[in-house]
Amino acid sequence: MIRNVDLNEISDGRLYTSNDMVKADCHDCKGCSSCCRDMGESILLDPMDIWRLSRCLSMTFEEMMDRYVELHLVDGMILPNLKMNEQTESCSFLNEEGRCTIHPHRPGICRLFPLGRIFEDGRFKYFLQIHECEKKDRTKVKVKKWIGVENFGTYEKYLNDWHGFIVKCTESLPGLDEGQRRTLTLYVLRAFFQMPYQSEEFYVEFYERFRNVKEMFGF
Repeated sequence: MIRNVDLNEISDGRLYTSNDMVKADCHDCKGCSSCCRDMGESILLDPMDIWRLSRCLSMTFEEMMDRYVELHLVDGMILPNLKMNEQTESCSFLNEEGRCTIHPHRPGICRLFPLGRIFEDGRFKYFLQIHECEKKDRTKVKVKKWIGVENFGTYEKYLNDWHGFIVKCTESLPGLDEGQRRTLTLYVLRAFFQMPYQSEEFYVEFYERFRNVKEMFGF
């Protein structure tokens, strides 16, 4: 999602790397689930998120669409996001005690919060969102430990590649006719989300699809 914001208004004014310490540790968010409520369509899902959720829930993408996931346009591309509970406007994975029922398999945006990412010059850094998290007694933790993903360098490369690809798709849309735009958006949706991942090695299968799609559309 392309956002034009002033980092000085939403952050502490610093940019962090994955090895930096930052005041993000919410101590297991005990007694608080504010960040899981009233999020609308903002919890975007990337291919790894869908891969994790599919294995956690033992569901196909189509089955998850019945309850947990929905689609909407993001800068012209059709992408999935977590669906909020229609009655409570909270995340569909939040239980009655306000705890996440898929915490080990939670999406990347959830892992990141209250941090954000800024992409510049083909790479990204992290920033601390100062107005979003209601926990006031946060302590310092290393960025990559907070996000908690194995093989973190590989994960960062994947995110950077995925982000760059979606940006190129978005930038190409104005130069395409209606039929071409439809072909591109639906093919990306199919290749990275709807088509089941067969392997336990996510990165291997993702990059096979990634190369195929890039070659097909000349990116």
